[in-house]
Amino acid sequence: MSSALPSSVFFGYNFGMNAICLVFDRLHAGYLGAYGNTWIETPAVDRLASQSFLFDQALIDTPDLNRLYRSYWQGRHALSPDFSPGDCPSLPGCLRELGVATALVTDDPLVARHQLAVDFDEIIDIDPPWECRVAERIEQTHFAQCFLQIIDYLQRAREPFMLWCHLSGLGTTWDAPLSFRRAYKDEGDPDPPDGAEVPEQILAEDHDPDELLGIVHSYAGQVSLLDSCLEAFLEFLKDLKADESLLLALTSSRGFPLGEHRRVGPCGEALYGELAQMALMLRFPDGTGAAARSQTLVEPADLWATFSELWQNHPAPASPTAASLIPVVRQDAPAPRDRLCIAGSGAERAIRTPAWYLRAASESELYAKPDDRWEVNNVSNRCLEIVECLQDALLQYEQAVKSGSVADLPPLSDVLIHGLG
Repeated sequence: MSSALPSSVFFGYNFGMNAICLVFDRLHAGYLGAYGNTWIETPAVDRLASQSFLFDQALIDTPDLNRLYRSYWQGRHALSPDFSPGDCPSLPGCLRELGVATALVTDDPLVARHQLAVDFDEIIDIDPPWECRVAERIEQTHFAQCFLQIIDYLQRAREPFMLWCHLSGLGTTWDAPLSFRRAYKDEGDPDPPDGAEVPEQILAEDHDPDELLGIVHSYAGQVSLLDSCLEAFLEFLKDLKADESLLLALTSSRGFPLGEHRRVGPCGEALYGELAQMALMLRFPDGTGAAARSQTLVEPADLWATFSELWQNHPAPASPTAASLIPVVRQDAPAPRDRLCIAGSGAERAIRTPAWYLRAASESELYAKPDDRWEVNNVSNRCLEIVECLQDALLQYEQAVKSGSVADLPPLSDVLIHGLG
């Protein structure tokens, strides 16, 4: 990709541009082909990824949806102090002033009733029955019904528009037809569970691997269902000829642990990669950035800055922590940050640099990045100085966010950026 794309690639759209952001809660990035999975069939996501710019190192700033959506819609880190919604412009509020129609489609009551959601012109609050039963056909599934609601809005949408969709089917009901999960069963494997209940459990050290395998196959089937629905949705957009003026973003608000660190489901939302890693891809109407990817550290507030910039002839509104991703896609600016920090439940925190990931809980854990993708090898006892430096950096960052002085933080040392060499 060219390192000097003309500004018209982005700013030429302005008021004629539309955007859709698809947020899939509890989508495990490691279960997508675009992020390295080789055994789950996700052709629609893979095809979309080939047309998009991918971010390999995008992490949530909190697993708490209320604070996470403040980051998405207001550009403020989860560690920022609470304040009135009117103190900082929200994404839908900014776009409304520019004449962009905004709508929110969600099946999550917390997202629908978020204090910033009132700034959307329209809220389509899907009220599913949440019947814990496996569907016989795709069209009976919860994901299929949600995409029908999205399509219904698009068929009557006033342009230009920004549609934000938050769907929680991966964490609420695994209702894909049984054939979806059984497709991943090899000869000799046990049959996967036949129910739609979403598991949440801490596995015993001597847990039955066959039990976990059945859970993994069930989740894989649900991912395949999502992919099938996405494929039909992408065909709808193609038939609608909406791709010519549409930015399409796909991301995940939280992952779903599947046996890593002996956790299945939320289980206290421990800050490991299977929970914190976001899938994130941006497909631009003219193909800009297609099939390219970046190791830039990205956090949820960056979507606020990116979407805010798309309809304006100048950079996004100032924010202490958010950074537009447009310069990253254009490859005309350095990485916006050298660290990411995550606020977990209670006092749990985590910090990520290009070379390290520190999980600061009751006992600190340290992992080398990006090689140890899913935090398998804890090296804290061999790198005590690194642990101390990252603990200090984490404390400094939290204090800086709360005081609004993130820009004044000194750069990290070379060993925290590049590792031990």
